[in-house]
Amino acid sequence: MVYTAKIPVPASNKEISVSTGLFINNEFVSSVDSSEVIQCFNPATEEVIASVVAGSSKDIDVAVAAARQAFKTTWGKNVTGWERSRLINKLADLIERDSQELAELETLNNGKPVAVARDFDIGDSIQCLRYYAGWADKITGQTIEVDNKNKMAFTRHEPIGVCGQIIPWNYPINMWAWKVAPALAVGCTIVMKPSELTPLTALKLSELVVEAGFPPGVINTVPSLGNVGGAALSAHLDVDKIAFTGSTITGRKIMEAAAKSNLKKVSLELGGKSPQLIFESADLQQAAAWTALGICYNTGQDCTAGSRVYVQDSVYDKFIDVLVSTVKETVIGNGFDKNTGGGPLVSKAQFDRVWGYIDAGKAEGAKVVLGGERRNTKGYFVDPTIFTDINSEMKIVKEEIFGPVLSIGRFKTEEEAIALANNTTYGLGAGLHSTDASQCMRVSGLLEAGTVWVNQYNMLSNNVPFGGKKQSGIGRELGSYALEEYTSIKAVHWNIGEKLQWPL
Repeated sequence: MVYTAKIPVPASNKEISVSTGLFINNEFVSSVDSSEVIQCFNPATEEVIASVVAGSSKDIDVAVAAARQAFKTTWGKNVTGWERSRLINKLADLIERDSQELAELETLNNGKPVAVARDFDIGDSIQCLRYYAGWADKITGQTIEVDNKNKMAFTRHEPIGVCGQIIPWNYPINMWAWKVAPALAVGCTIVMKPSELTPLTALKLSELVVEAGFPPGVINTVPSLGNVGGAALSAHLDVDKIAFTGSTITGRKIMEAAAKSNLKKVSLELGGKSPQLIFESADLQQAAAWTALGICYNTGQDCTAGSRVYVQDSVYDKFIDVLVSTVKETVIGNGFDKNTGGGPLVSKAQFDRVWGYIDAGKAEGAKVVLGGERRNTKGYFVDPTIFTDINSEMKIVKEEIFGPVLSIGRFKTEEEAIALANNTTYGLGAGLHSTDASQCMRVSGLLEAGTVWVNQYNMLSNNVPFGGKKQSGIGRELGSYALEEYTSIKAVHWNIGEKLQWPL
């Protein structure tokens, strides 16, 4: 039996209703072979707020079969780009209509402030869906000259098929939109596995998929543990494409499973240890503000978090003073408090992980200039923590922390700054702050990252590609480039008039 959870919204008389089953073929259903459930916590209170059905590998089989049937019959090449566009736009309209409730649900399960979830995450998700709705009827190929008298060739950009999509817990709604929108635009069908920590908004969005009018099987949602549902999708012989956002360790496992099964297409957006460089010509007040956003936004739970900052010697001391006073203004608290700028970390495991890094930083000799003290309250709250006196061998400098923990070093020359920034196995993002235009051009070209921000940080646009280099992943999300991740190019050679003489 499938139940509906009624989740109270703090400081109101309101409840949010969420279907807690697996969403397959436009229906919420029980598992075919399992009675396991996933408990969903409010990280601000550490309390269980709902339990949802935990999908099994057999449930993944059922969802994939539903997606395949839809791809063959009611989606894929069987529906026009105009119709896909209409449905995607309708879905965006419904999310906009329900943005307040979705934001409250996101806060209850993820912890981030309601205003941030509504105005940034959901606002961007609506824009993302509308952006790709605009692409749905503009998927074109090429006509290629071969022989003007007798032959021609053309290409078709066809939907790749059934896509397994595995999304993380730090931006549950936003990552759902990033994955779903380009796949739907080109005609793919989807089996979505949300994070086991934050499945509630994916289930709520599934209700809107039905209301929007999508045919059964086009989008399916299977909450499950990563080593169950994620592993089953990655190794499934009838999944044509896997898209994953998460850790580099898990990304390797997915790529291996994809290779060992059917060599399915893979795109991976993985971890990062992103640097920011503060040059002596920079506007230090602005550089400090962008640095604060880079490490405090989403309480540092961001793959592009600017967790390493290197400052030119001549302005180092002044920048530290400005930065510390800027970061002190950050309010970490309950997401339903209107004064809160950042919520708790998402889980007890993440809380313990981040404190392990803070303790390691202290033990290895880094100097704490802000934060680093535990609260004696409920909830997985960690205040922004800034370390100085670092070296490149410290854990806090080398490893992704995924919390509001910042390491600050110094440099003398531009060449040294670039070497420090690139001294990482990751390559997702990087930033630089300078008023010297020539320096901005030089340094942005030499930083080894998929995205480089100049005199800003962590700002993304739906029409600009995003992805990593090195061990931060392969493939691109957003922009027209994301469409390539969900299409397969077919070349058609057409003989119009040549007569073959045989034998040759």
